[in-house]
Parts: sequence; C-alpha cells; structure tokens
Amino acid sequence: MNKMNRRTFALSALAGTSGLAACGNGIGGNGAATIDSRVDETLNFMYNEFPNTVDLSNKAAGLLVMPLVTEAGLGIGGAFGRGALLVDGITVDYYSNAKANIGLQIGAQQYAHVLFFMTQDALLNFRRSSGWAAGADLEYVVSDRGDSLATETTLLTAPVLAVVFGRAGLRVGATLEGTKYTRIIP
Repeated sequence: MNKMNRRTFALSALAGTSGLAACGNGIGGNGAATIDSRVDETLNFMYNEFPNTVDLSNKAAGLLVMPLVTEAGLGIGGAFGRGALLVDGITVDYYSNAKANIGLQIGAQQYAHVLFFMTQDALLNFRRSSGWAAGADLEYVVSDRGDSLATETTLLTAPVLAVVFGRAGLRVGATLEGTKYTRIIP
C-alpha cells in the first residue's frame, strides 16, 4: 500500500469535500455515508503515520474523528469541520466543530484531528452536553512529527487527548482550544 504524505492527505480530503464546509444541511445528500468514509480514511492514515495511536484507541472509551477542519483568518478567523463519534469502533453520533477568533492572523490551513476520550466520565460529559467546548486542559499527544507521539503513563491519565495531523496550508499552528463541538444530523 502506498503511504500518503500529509500534503497528499490534506489535498485529497479537500478535493473530496467540495462544498462540505459551506453546505452542511445534508438535504438530498448522503452526508452520513460521506462522513463515515472520511472517518475511515482518516483513522487508517493516523494509524499508519502514528502507530502508537492504535494503543490509545484500544484504551479509549470513545473517539471523536474530525477528518477535515478548514481554518482561515484575516483579522477575524474561524474554523469548521464535520465528523463522527465512535464507541467500540461503531459510529454513534455525528458532530460539527466550529471556532471563531479575532486577532493578529492571516492565512488558511486544513487539518484532521481525533479526540480520545480516555474515561467513561469524559465521554458521557461530552455526549450529554448541548455543545462541548475544547479547553486549555486538553492534552495534545501528536504534533507534526510522528516520532513526537507521547504515550507516557502520566499523559494517559488525562480524560481527553487530542491528535492533530495532516496539516496543510499557510497558517501557523493549529489549536483546538475554543473549538465547540455540536451534535448534528447529517
């Protein structure tokens, strides 16, 4: 099997999502099937690029997989994406994520991310909320380099872990802080 690099991954995800971020109502579409397909591709990519995430997945109570998040800003910025929550490898809900910010910024980027809910309480709090916001207490276990995966025992006690990968674009950094996740019907 051919290995995809991050740029190829992001560009192929972008090519397959024309209009995804702009038209999220799902009327007359196969939104759930499209999201499911992208979630599968994203997980396969993550497991190939960051093999230690397989162990994290096995220990997690649930995974929120956001295959493509588009973030842009020119003074005022924002981000949007759609994905699925998996429990025991089965999709149980679909979610959108959105973020808005104001400040010194210019550029655009795309990336994928996966949230690992390491405890049942963290997963239940997420599922019961009407809109869950990622905060500063979110622990990041992967940056842009596969060898930077942190799986130390102290880190694995965090209730929610984040893996951000597949970045492409002309904007520095990707943070999930302030991102709001809302359940959707695709």
